[in-house]
Amino acid sequence: MARFDIIGKRKIWYAISSLLIIASLFFMVTRGFNMGIDFTGGTIMDLRFEKAVNINDVRAVLNEYNLSNSTIQLSGESSSSTESENVMIRTVDLEEQERKEVMAGLTDKLGAYQVLREEKVGATMGTELIMNAIYATIISWLLIIAYVSYRFEFKFGISAVLGLAHNVIIVLGAFALTQRQIDSSFVAALLTIIGYSINDTIVIFDRIRENLKLHFRKNGDIVELVNTSIYQTMTRSIYTVSTVLFATFALYFFGGDTTKDFAFALLIGFFCGAYTSIFIASPLWVTFRRYSDKKRLAKRMADTGK
Repeated sequence: MARFDIIGKRKIWYAISSLLIIASLFFMVTRGFNMGIDFTGGTIMDLRFEKAVNINDVRAVLNEYNLSNSTIQLSGESSSSTESENVMIRTVDLEEQERKEVMAGLTDKLGAYQVLREEKVGATMGTELIMNAIYATIISWLLIIAYVSYRFEFKFGISAVLGLAHNVIIVLGAFALTQRQIDSSFVAALLTIIGYSINDTIVIFDRIRENLKLHFRKNGDIVELVNTSIYQTMTRSIYTVSTVLFATFALYFFGGDTTKDFAFALLIGFFCGAYTSIFIASPLWVTFRRYSDKKRLAKRMADTGK
């Protein structure tokens, strides 16, 4: 039974990925990002209610004031005579009058409470977080290139990192398009996606390396060798991504509101990671390999001509 020629159709995959990257960059430039409180600063209200409340009740009140993206944390405390709930609410920066209206609404809908803390926070921590995330990503890519170059070859390392950059750009574009909030959990999601994607890519690269040693001298067809390597690891790749996606879908659909954006980033990233490992990283290596072979052959012919 003839197999689909993945590597032979690599220009199609390059075209698809180029369109996705261009669209992602377009959305990032034209729509921008919906930066969360972690990056923009905001208002913190730490309240102790006399009666027990839950996150949905608090969020319903905040929605009336267009504060649906607020972060809400609950910690219950009980005593012998009464039960109370500590609620920490973190919203965008509110003016004095807006804050009073929100607090009055909480009193009307959820009952009396005691104010434990009320303050504004700046975005300095957010800027530091962004820079640390960028540094962490760049350092991880450099280390991946170094490790893969040591274990395999430099062209493998460059192909792997270009695939990771492809995934990150598409996830960023999806968040720009949907205007989902970007906060500290999004940074964690990006680093998780990078870790997952490189793991799947390395499995395929390892099989390519093994087949290069065992079979390449016999047939010499690099396209067929890489196609064979991909299909030899295809079952493992499908099982891995399916298992991960099942868990991530469950987190997205059954998790709380605070985990939906995190799970959404993982869903996009895991899909891209599976696609990139098969249709981008391996074909890129073939392209680099052929380019290198052509340069070596041209140099040899030039030397012979002399």
